[in-house]
Amino acid sequence: MKPLVLCADDFAVHGEASRGIAELAQQGRLSATSAMVLSKRWTQDAALLQDLRGHIDVGLHLDWTSEFALAAGHGLSLSAAMLKAALGGFGRGAAMARTREVIERQLDAFETRWKAPPDHVDGHQHVQQFAGIREALVQALARRYGSSGAKPYLRISRAPGSAADAKSRIIAAMGARALETLATRAGLPCAPALLGVYDFSGDAQRYARLMEGWLAQAPVHSIIMCHAAQAAASADAIGAARAREFAYLGSAAFDAALARAGVQLARGAALATR
Repeated sequence: MKPLVLCADDFAVHGEASRGIAELAQQGRLSATSAMVLSKRWTQDAALLQDLRGHIDVGLHLDWTSEFALAAGHGLSLSAAMLKAALGGFGRGAAMARTREVIERQLDAFETRWKAPPDHVDGHQHVQQFAGIREALVQALARRYGSSGAKPYLRISRAPGSAADAKSRIIAAMGARALETLATRAGLPCAPALLGVYDFSGDAQRYARLMEGWLAQAPVHSIIMCHAAQAAASADAIGAARAREFAYLGSAAFDAALARAGVQLARGAALATR
């Protein structure tokens, strides 16, 4: 069986997502989730994951581009964050200290509620690998967990060649290789590849075909991300896609797809390359 991590992003983005992710994890249909700790829901919704402690990976979804980040005072639109990274705005001079402070604050919020370090760290809209942010993140993780026997693993948002479309290539170009290099030098584990990138359009049949392709193409120990919710929240731009993903991942069709691909869902904490 090929071990892969199936990670539901955006835990605590809203109640429908938190409940849907917890339900799928209870059913054994997920092996990881990453939490948006700037959301006010994190402090209450984390209780939904308590019975899953030690059975799935629970990590930090580092956030610079959501409504929660905007409310926290450091948020930017995705395009503005990409431009700032390209211009060195996260990592030059005093900006590096500010970037590190934002990261430390989110790690603190995770640990305060979860009472343990994150199993992994990734990023909302892949900000974990933006220039300036990636350097500050690796420094923070090395300082906090460098002597730990169970260091958080990092998501490298880079699709394997067989699964890399235009969107995946743009995401990888924002710093996948640079983050992997920094993490390796610091002794932090990395998951080797990421699949699950698409434009959130189409119907249930399209998502099923995409998932079958990702399961077949994913290298051993890589991550497939998903965005599931019990129902479409009214203010959620990808709410309909979340509901479709939830329905598929809870279905017999997904079980059959796993069997055909010879895939076993596994925790990344035991799989990440070191």
